[in-house]
Amino acid sequence: MSRKWSPDSWRTLTAKQMPDYSDKEALKSAEAQLSNYPPLVFAGEARNLRAQLADAAEGRAFLLQGGDCAESFAEFHPNNIRDTFRVLLQMSVVLTYGGSVPVVKVGRIAGQFAKPRSEPMEKQGDVSLPSYRGDIVNGIDFDAETREPNPDRLIQAYGQSASTLNLLRAFAQGGFADLANVHKWTLGFVDNSPQSERYQELADRITDALNFMKACGVTSETAPLLNQTDFYTSHEALLLGYEQALTRIDSTTGEWYDTSAHMIWIGDRTRQLDGAHVEFCRGVQNPIGLKCGPSLEPDDLIRLCDVLNPTNEAGRVTLIARFGANGVDKGLPKLLKRVVSEGRKVVWSCDPMHGNTIKASTGYKTRPFDHILKEVHDFFDIHQAEGTYAGGVHFEMTGQDVTECLGGAQAISEEDLSSRYHTHCDPRLNASQAIELAFLLAEAIKMERETIMANKAVAGA
Repeated sequence: MSRKWSPDSWRTLTAKQMPDYSDKEALKSAEAQLSNYPPLVFAGEARNLRAQLADAAEGRAFLLQGGDCAESFAEFHPNNIRDTFRVLLQMSVVLTYGGSVPVVKVGRIAGQFAKPRSEPMEKQGDVSLPSYRGDIVNGIDFDAETREPNPDRLIQAYGQSASTLNLLRAFAQGGFADLANVHKWTLGFVDNSPQSERYQELADRITDALNFMKACGVTSETAPLLNQTDFYTSHEALLLGYEQALTRIDSTTGEWYDTSAHMIWIGDRTRQLDGAHVEFCRGVQNPIGLKCGPSLEPDDLIRLCDVLNPTNEAGRVTLIARFGANGVDKGLPKLLKRVVSEGRKVVWSCDPMHGNTIKASTGYKTRPFDHILKEVHDFFDIHQAEGTYAGGVHFEMTGQDVTECLGGAQAISEEDLSSRYHTHCDPRLNASQAIELAFLLAEAIKMERETIMANKAVAGA
């Protein structure tokens, strides 16, 4: 782009999915206040993530990105943060051992408050009010005062994000992430799963490996790396005023970084080439995700890659495919072929959640687990057919024992949805379903790697 970039250059362009604040002065004051607050993350951490994502782009690592659909103020509790972190650790252990690949762990957490909506207004009976856009914007209760976008919520979201990050760093570096402990947690799932025999085999192999390492003197006491892990945060960069307020110049490089999260992404509804969200994201040096849905054409995808990553650096752009179980066969191959033919270096990640939302006969919005698995399987199959890497998965989950997605090892039925349906927005996988997905992903990753190695051996011969 010839346009000169600055943290506020997005303000001259069309910004979709942004709330209409009636009190513009209060909004301006809140953003000014945020601009004086400390960064939530640091530029060096974002650069480390870019380096790890570069490995994922080349098939040397796998991106595991997951967390809440939308964080809420009401459910803010250390136990909820701990449980989500724990499930992501459990999944990463299964993927690392079962898939024989390092896992890049990125949470949808410490900032995932804002949500795009299909309609700006919600109608109940004869009353129309602004749609709920996440706790950072307004409240979920259907009354005029609560639904009014409130700039004070930006400050509250920052405070909750800071507290969440503080706890996550303590968990990641303070012993909670000890490999042996994480594996013990996973064993609890194996014991309770209807597919326990299949999963027990992999769990036993992990146990044998840990026992061998212990016998050789390799424990968390002798090898501190076994006692800690890297963990990064991410969210959709939807509220650009909030993102701008937390964008700072890195003193070591002189480059701009959005310090609200290590990684930010552009949603399927806000990826217009001439739009404000693409304009903002092109200027910050964080890793950038881009949601790719059925309406995205190959030509536009290449243009977006060029705008967001003009130097074609691996690790800068992650393409998050979200087509649905019945659409991935049609939508993904044309994008994949074009990106490969143009030589663009990207991480390909699968979002099997957003294209598989249905409404149950009981009235609840839900997602069938078998549809989620089908999209993941098809995603891997398509990459295998093209000789490219399935580089990651992006999903919505919680560490709580909710009943929001149908099926899985627990066989959640439509009648079960009402028992523990707690989401403020979209249905999430519970802990058991998330770990079940990890075991199935591990098998797919292992098969993909074996196929690639076999093809390389044939080519070398």
